[in-house]
Amino acid sequence: MKAQLLFLQFILFIIGYSSAQEKQVVTIKGFAPTYVGAKIEFNEIEDYISMQEATMASTTVQADSTFSVSFYLKETQQLIIRGKKNRTFIYIQPGGVYDLYLPDKDAYEPYRPNGNNVEVTFFSLDTTDVNYKILRFQRWLDNFIGNNYHLRSQKPIEFAKKVDEFKDFAEAAYAADSADIYFKTFIRYSIAAMDNIQYAADRNRYEKHDFYLKNFPVSYKNDAYMGYLNSFYTKMMPRLSMETNNRVYLGVLKSSPTLVMRALGDEYTMINIRIREIVMIKALSEAYYDGDLPQTNVMTILDSVAHHSLFEANGIIAKNMIRRLTELVPGGKAPDFALKSSDGTFKTRSDFKGKHVYIHFMDPLGQKSAIEIDPLVKLYQTYKEDIRFITVYPSREDEKSKEVLAKIPWEKFAIDENASILKAYKVETFPYYVLLDEIGHVVAAPALTPMPSGQYETIDRTFFYIQKALKELKEYRR
Repeated sequence: MKAQLLFLQFILFIIGYSSAQEKQVVTIKGFAPTYVGAKIEFNEIEDYISMQEATMASTTVQADSTFSVSFYLKETQQLIIRGKKNRTFIYIQPGGVYDLYLPDKDAYEPYRPNGNNVEVTFFSLDTTDVNYKILRFQRWLDNFIGNNYHLRSQKPIEFAKKVDEFKDFAEAAYAADSADIYFKTFIRYSIAAMDNIQYAADRNRYEKHDFYLKNFPVSYKNDAYMGYLNSFYTKMMPRLSMETNNRVYLGVLKSSPTLVMRALGDEYTMINIRIREIVMIKALSEAYYDGDLPQTNVMTILDSVAHHSLFEANGIIAKNMIRRLTELVPGGKAPDFALKSSDGTFKTRSDFKGKHVYIHFMDPLGQKSAIEIDPLVKLYQTYKEDIRFITVYPSREDEKSKEVLAKIPWEKFAIDENASILKAYKVETFPYYVLLDEIGHVVAAPALTPMPSGQYETIDRTFFYIQKALKELKEYRR
């Protein structure tokens, strides 16, 4: 009886401990003097295949430059911190308390409209925290690569030997951390990434699969594991045998995830059904724009996985991938926007229907943006009857900006640096162009520019054919 009571107490302890693990609070506080009044977002990466983010918490930096936020966390994971279009990341674990300094972007780094990467500083970081351990390990790994990378091509066998020695040293050094599954996995797959470095004595693909993937659980929230898996299974379609490729193609034609999964099962590195389904999602999404597979069928398969997968995490990946593939794609409906005119009125995407629209994102202070204005004006003079031009730019009050903007004869819209249109239209650098058709669907994003590309192409050719088609249509209607 006593033994039964002890066993029951043990079970209750385990249940209580597990529940506590699921509902431990994480607190993040800090100092951000250049972000006063700005919103700070704390995002998790929902999955490392689509890289879709979801906001876990947000706060506003106070007048004294401080911020603080708390939220519940189930498991250790990477956290993306966004503010003022800047981005950084840390690792968080249940029950963790983090005191940070959040800097502005480096003054010598060019401004990027979709955000600059910054490096956060920790105050009083505990030696048992996952960030401390990862930073220490990465410093060791960087030193090893810096001291030995030159051997990769000169003495590949010696390089392979040193990689194996480093693995043994790392395993021995962190043996005491075996209970920290996240950190243990992070080390394993950070080292595994070195095996993906191409050198003459490298291990074959099947050896890597058996050692790193075959019998190891899928760690969806571990960026090192998912980084390795992503790299290992990149561009799988060309790797498949002709027979398997044909079976995959027939499965897609029938919009059948079951047939595609069966076909992929012939490939040895996809014997794990959970991994196989992830690879199917990844491979179909990579082939989506190639033109070899019907896009509607690919979407049907992804939708089926999103709603009927045996693995909840794979369903989330499929759902996010559908969203990723249908964002700003040629032929798809363009994201809506609301732009404020100089007279104070707002214009949305629907206000520009009736003509093709060439959206010009630019920074008046950017040298390349300024250079492209003259050829843009020439295009406008040639095609303004058939193509509508609009310019979107970060609000500037300086004289140089006013001088540059004065050269533009079409509609211009000032926006703030956090305007949603920049994210919706995936504007990462200035200048950037998007072409919409007369009913508000995407023709090209990014579109060709007024300056010759690497293939000596400009948007002029596209405009010429649009103008020609419209002229022929008018003549036909007469």
